[in-house]
Amino acid sequence: MISRFTSTNLLRGAVRYYGSTSTSYTLPDLPYDYKALEPVIAGEIMEIHHKKHHQAYVTNLNASLEKYAAAESAKDVAAMIGLQSAIKFNGGGHVNHSIFWTNLAPKNAQGGVSPSGPLADAINQQFGSLEKFIEKFNAQTVAIQGSGWGWLGYDKANSKLVISSCANQDPLSTIGLTPLLGIDVWEHAYYLQYKNARADYLKNIWQIVNWSNVAERYSKAKRLKHIHDKIAFNLVNLLYSIHWMDNRIE
Repeated sequence: MISRFTSTNLLRGAVRYYGSTSTSYTLPDLPYDYKALEPVIAGEIMEIHHKKHHQAYVTNLNASLEKYAAAESAKDVAAMIGLQSAIKFNGGGHVNHSIFWTNLAPKNAQGGVSPSGPLADAINQQFGSLEKFIEKFNAQTVAIQGSGWGWLGYDKANSKLVISSCANQDPLSTIGLTPLLGIDVWEHAYYLQYKNARADYLKNIWQIVNWSNVAERYSKAKRLKHIHDKIAFNLVNLLYSIHWMDNRIE
């Protein structure tokens, strides 16, 4: 007999696993120095953003997961429900920033170098050109009310790139997209340098986008889709074969 596992059971197992102190999340190191992205992003901003803001998300995520694990052990459903928003907010903050740091690179380390290969082809096919893509991305991201993120995501269901945005620290995966490139437009990401000129920040940040990292994420997302499609195809064939054998036996 094949056991059946629901998404709820898997989530509970993940919460129990990551809620223990031995498997706590940690702040990832940056792949460059704090001042390496200057003059686009000041070193002071990067240090505060990483050491203070990202660290706070990690600390609060671990604390929330531990409380959730304790509440689950006590079968305190009300407490479990009450902690879900904190897990989503802080977990999203950790996930989003972990992607963001790798999406950027110093100018002397491929930062701002235009994409090539399949990613460039997809951008040109869907948006007309890289310049038109950036124009559309910035227009949608600058319009975010309050705090949030601008995203380039991959829609596995339709095999295409999608420009999207998420409020606060909501992960892009919550709307069914695979994150490829995320731009943080919380004020802590730019205010010390750009004040309230979010548009200037968005205009300049493309000088340090690590398109090589974005291309790697795109390639991985497409490979996973191919694997999932193959598994689904084989499963359909298996179910059809079982159905055919059942009919023969009857």
